[in-house]
Amino acid sequence: MEELHDGEQQSTPVWAIFSDLMAALVGILVLILVWVIGVQLELSQSLAAEKERRLAEEQRRIALEEALEDPLTKGLVTFRDGRIGISGNVLFQLNSDQLQADGEDVLQSLVEPLGTYLEHHNELLMVSGFTDDLPIHSGNRYGDNWGLSAQRALTVTRALIDKGLPKDRVFAAAFGQNHPVVPNADADSRAMNRRVEISTVPRPETESSPTESQPETGPGDDR
Repeated sequence: MEELHDGEQQSTPVWAIFSDLMAALVGILVLILVWVIGVQLELSQSLAAEKERRLAEEQRRIALEEALEDPLTKGLVTFRDGRIGISGNVLFQLNSDQLQADGEDVLQSLVEPLGTYLEHHNELLMVSGFTDDLPIHSGNRYGDNWGLSAQRALTVTRALIDKGLPKDRVFAAAFGQNHPVVPNADADSRAMNRRVEISTVPRPETESSPTESQPETGPGDDR
């Protein structure tokens, strides 16, 4: 009898260890399940935010396209991927940064719809200048295509402001011969790449006014 009791006492720790292992395994499985649920929840939230962002971008694009209905219908500008395109041949002569009469008319046609759009959207307008891949003619005041595209963008920006757009909502950018819409294979393709584009970008948050940002001072503090 004593030997039997000794055998039972020896088998008890084995089952206890097995029970502990099972409990640990269940705990690990629970942790993994919680982690998987958390990842799925985070992924779902990210997808929802991305869907909301794309929907907002699409709504802004539609609003801008509707505002530009008249100049688009007349074929004065193009509208692709949310960017307004104006042919460089309409705006400027070759290697020039001086607006032509046709260019002035096109920009004038854009002021009212762009102004209306800015009134309803807290955004900025980026005016971007682009050239073809040919080098600047010798004797030109600009040493390279960067300089020419920058000045053309500034010329259009200033013209839009002079015609009525708020100066704090428009800025210029230069891309030179980079980002062509088509390969620079011939005269026609290069003419397509010489262009100015107008696109919308988010407006930075307004900084605190000086009154709000100044610390409070006592009567005896110096000013």
